[in-house]
Amino acid sequence: MGLSNLGIFHTIIGVVAILSALFGFIRYSKINLATLSGKIYFYATLITSLTALGISKQGGFNAGHVFSLFIILLISIAFYLSLRKKEKKARYIENFLLSFSLLLSLVPTVNETFTRVPIGHPLASGSKDPIIVQTLMVLFVFFIIGSIIQFIKQKKVNINKGAASVYGEGQ
Repeated sequence: MGLSNLGIFHTIIGVVAILSALFGFIRYSKINLATLSGKIYFYATLITSLTALGISKQGGFNAGHVFSLFIILLISIAFYLSLRKKEKKARYIENFLLSFSLLLSLVPTVNETFTRVPIGHPLASGSKDPIIVQTLMVLFVFFIIGSIIQFIKQKKVNINKGAASVYGEGQ
């Protein structure tokens, strides 16, 4: 597959990040930084994004590096917002940023996987191959649907926490 040692490490940590995000979505309907899976997602995504800066198939700074820097920015802002526990509206933005960071992480993941697997006869010949474009469109639709579900669930959580504090409960 032509991966360097850094590329192998990057790939393994990236898979851990994606699996922890999927676990979070299944268990909590979001990537929850207060949970173990959320913490694993945050740190594994940070490491994956940083190691991506040392990898370049085309040589030099490229779009993948921009994605990595943007993902670092997104998860950093989400982490900052997660620390602001009393601001209920911050949860909406935190949820969106973490989900969006996952979506952006999946763009190079899909591209690299489909252009390398199966070895010798990859599914796609390049990033503009229809199977890659269609897969990314499906993931984008899942992202939109998931974001709507997260918004609705977060609204219910915020309302319930508001009612509990009004009545002196949950403090």
